[in-house]
Amino acid sequence: MPTIVISAYSTANFPEGGGHFWVYLQYVLGLRQLGCDVYWLEAFRTKGRKEQEEAALATFLRRTEAFGLRDKVIVYLTREKTATHELPSEYLVMDRRAAEAVYQRADLLLNFHYAISPALLACFGRTALVDIDPGLLQFWISRGQLSVPRHDLYFTTGERVGTPHDKTPDCGLQWIYIRPPVSLQHWPYVFDAEREAFTTISNWDSSDWIVDRDETFENTKRVAFLEFVDLPGRIGQPLELALFLRRERDLAESIELQKRGWRIRHSREVAGTPESYQAYIRNSRGEFSCAKRSCIKFQNAWISDRTVCYMASGKPVVVQHTGPSSFLPNGEGMFRFSNMDEAVSAFHAINADYVRHSRAAREVAEAYFDGKQVSERILNMSVQGDITRH
Repeated sequence: MPTIVISAYSTANFPEGGGHFWVYLQYVLGLRQLGCDVYWLEAFRTKGRKEQEEAALATFLRRTEAFGLRDKVIVYLTREKTATHELPSEYLVMDRRAAEAVYQRADLLLNFHYAISPALLACFGRTALVDIDPGLLQFWISRGQLSVPRHDLYFTTGERVGTPHDKTPDCGLQWIYIRPPVSLQHWPYVFDAEREAFTTISNWDSSDWIVDRDETFENTKRVAFLEFVDLPGRIGQPLELALFLRRERDLAESIELQKRGWRIRHSREVAGTPESYQAYIRNSRGEFSCAKRSCIKFQNAWISDRTVCYMASGKPVVVQHTGPSSFLPNGEGMFRFSNMDEAVSAFHAINADYVRHSRAAREVAEAYFDGKQVSERILNMSVQGDITRH
């Protein structure tokens, strides 16, 4: 039974992120289906806010225990603005000796923390980086904006990353494509034609910017959705955004969205836990979502892990086109739009035959995003040494 350690990023520090927790949990569940002994490793960042941070850590531990990870969680402390090139100096859950024993016997570290300490990375016999920001990660590395320590293997969820068609540099690394996984057992098919609203869950934040030699632009869902602000008036279809709102401007813009026909919910209230996140998706008619500008610019056929959860639940999706794909459908359960007219047509098609598109969405998830199959590919590549890209 292989021992796999998953190095997640910022789930303990983000208790309001029910969907963020699911990103890493999908890999845990898929690997366990294959009989792996899985541990969760995470850095917990502190700013000295004792009560708030204790509550966040307690929430994280309850969540991991609920999914069978009791005594399988390793949390080490890091301090804000402190270099992380050394070994952890303080552990918060499992003690140092027990944690280091796990490192030594682990068959693989599956790492999602791009800036992990090289010293910690060196504790593992075999390491694999997982790129869940395809195109953007390669951009950061190539521009010297991010230094990623060397791993044995490099996985990416971008279909075209590292291929001759890629619009970003491969950074001299061999990228192995894996699809974002979903645990089909934990995300069963749910058919409910009576649900009205197409929904999505998103961060509404203007602080994410791409800075390059030739151009600078805001790389947020905010900008992407504002380009389609008049869509509700074109389709007569309820559209709802569950948004993580941080600033006064965010609230002001959400009011303007409502004037244009959008329903606005606060993601903390409707998707702030893993359970409520799942319930929100399962109680939707489908998903409508836009992509960040970087996804459009890099054209690597990115698809959101959240969208995969919608499809597994039998919810048709209308999502922005992020580049040519060798397998993603367009018109059966999934519709990929590039402009307003294509988005409008997608809603008309889905509502004209909702039963067919609901079933098709689940079939797409089963055929391409089964977490067990994705995990099997990871193990084959990592443990058996098969490095065929596709």
